Amino acid sequence: MVTIRDVAKAARVSTATVSAVINGSAFVSPELRNRVENAVAALRYAPSLAARNLKSGRSHLIGLVVADLANPFFARIVWAAETAAAAWGYSLVVFNSDEKPDTEKRNIARIRALRCDGALISPVGQTDPGRFRELEGSIPTVLLGGASQSKTLDTVTLNNRSAGRQVTDYLLDLQHTCIGSITGPLHLDQGRGRYEGMVDAMAARGLVPHPDHIRSGEFREDAAYSVAHELLQRPDRPTALYAANGLMALGVMRAVIDLGLNCPDDISIVSTDLIAGIAGIQPRLTRTEHPIVEMTNEAMRMLIGRVDEKGAVPARNVVFQPNLVLGDSVAVPKTMRRLIP
Repeated sequence: MVTIRDVAKAARVSTATVSAVINGSAFVSPELRNRVENAVAALRYAPSLAARNLKSGRSHLIGLVVADLANPFFARIVWAAETAAAAWGYSLVVFNSDEKPDTEKRNIARIRALRCDGALISPVGQTDPGRFRELEGSIPTVLLGGASQSKTLDTVTLNNRSAGRQVTDYLLDLQHTCIGSITGPLHLDQGRGRYEGMVDAMAARGLVPHPDHIRSGEFREDAAYSVAHELLQRPDRPTALYAANGLMALGVMRAVIDLGLNCPDDISIVSTDLIAGIAGIQPRLTRTEHPIVEMTNEAMRMLIGRVDEKGAVPARNVVFQPNLVLGDSVAVPKTMRRLIP
């Protein structure tokens, strides 16, 4: 195994000079730097991360906990977080909670055992003041996508209520008054917020959703397919459906196809966000989108700031606004088309 002493000998410099070049910790003349870099390349020297961490007192690891790695939405978060962590000189350790609070708790214990410098957590379900208490004051932590009542943990969230309201307002503008929804779990911030945004938009125009047209799809494709398949066969089916996430939108679109219906001629569909598997499906989906990369970058920036900060700093909550993206999945209802000359 090549050591720093081997590099120093090959470059004819001291080990301190090799360390200064590798870590950028002191000025080294261009001539000596060139000799060290050539020796490193020739010997294929890889600095000992363990030794570096022992010296600095840091692990240079960030623990990332996502709620459901099988959901492509969270895979995009992992990709963005890994890129951001690398830019800051950190490595990412990824944990999947599989939507289970007990698994999330074990993942947090592993982050502590690995002595990660920070934790970035996409929470499972509803958060409460004491849920992440073991992290408070011990590991800098940022919650991504889930609000918290904690006064010490930073959060980066989406305005879910706005996401639901924007797509519903668009449907209402096109004269839809019978709007149904495949919701996420309403005990979750994301599910409840998006549904409440839909209700807000309809209430502003003197409307209320029909209770039989509101079904939970559990933020999962198969569940959304099942309830949409049943809902779309009702004689009083809605003229438009709002799927509260991209995975459920894929399930809804499958149900439409299997029932021999046409979108948007027979049923208009909107969603919040989409996934890679639905991007190529026609018609193109009208939706509100998360700025996932920007949200993840901001969460990582806040987290690294916490790692470097000294002393107590009040918790911060950054809220991102969704963007309305128009596709081809919405049309004026058939009953209204007959009235258009």
